[in-house]
Amino acid sequence: MNLDRFIVPFDRALRTLFSTPHSSRPTPGQELPEAQLDESERRLSGALMRVNHTGEVCAQALYEGQMLVAREARVQKLLEHAAREETEHLAWTESRLRELGARKSLLDPLFYAGSLALGATAGLLGDRWSLGFLAETERQVEQHLTGHMDRLPAADARSRAVVEQMRSDEVGHAMTAEREGGARLPLPARFAMRLAARVMTGTTRYF
Repeated sequence: MNLDRFIVPFDRALRTLFSTPHSSRPTPGQELPEAQLDESERRLSGALMRVNHTGEVCAQALYEGQMLVAREARVQKLLEHAAREETEHLAWTESRLRELGARKSLLDPLFYAGSLALGATAGLLGDRWSLGFLAETERQVEQHLTGHMDRLPAADARSRAVVEQMRSDEVGHAMTAEREGGARLPLPARFAMRLAARVMTGTTRYF
C-alpha cells in the first residue's frame, strides 16, 4: 500500500484548515487605501468574505478528492493548477478577514470533509464527468461572486478587488475544464450542487 496516497491529502487538509496560506501573486487591492466603513458595513463585508473563504476551503477539498482518483495525467495536472490558484484565493480571503477584524467560519472542517467526499465521488465517475463537475462548480462560484460584488459596500474597494480577481480566475477554470472535454452535468446534479452551496453560504455567513 502506498501510504503517501493518504498522507499527502491528510497533510493538505491540515494545511488548509489550520495553517496560514500563502500566495505567489500579490493580494488584489493591496495598494488601495482601507475604506472608512461604518460598523454595519464592516460586518457585512466580514460576513461575505467569510463565506468566500469557506468556499475556498471547499474548493481545496473538492480538488483534492478529484485528484485522488483522477485517471489521466492531463486531468491531474489541470486539477493541480486550479488548486494552486484556489490556494491563492484562500490566502487573499483570509488576509482580508484579518483586515476587517472578522473570523473564519467554525464550520470549515465539516465543509472540508463533505467537499472531499463529493470531489472523490465526482472523480470516480470518470475524468470526463470530473471535469464537468469542475466546470459547473466554477460557473456557480462565478455567479455567487457576482452576487457578492452587488452586495459589498461600494466603498470597500479592497474586498471588491479580491472578489473581482477571484471571479476572473474561476471563469478561466470553467473554460479550461470545458475545453478539455468536461461533460455537461444533468439538471438534477446541477440543482443539487446549488442547494448544497446555499446551505454553505447560509450557515457560514453567521457561523
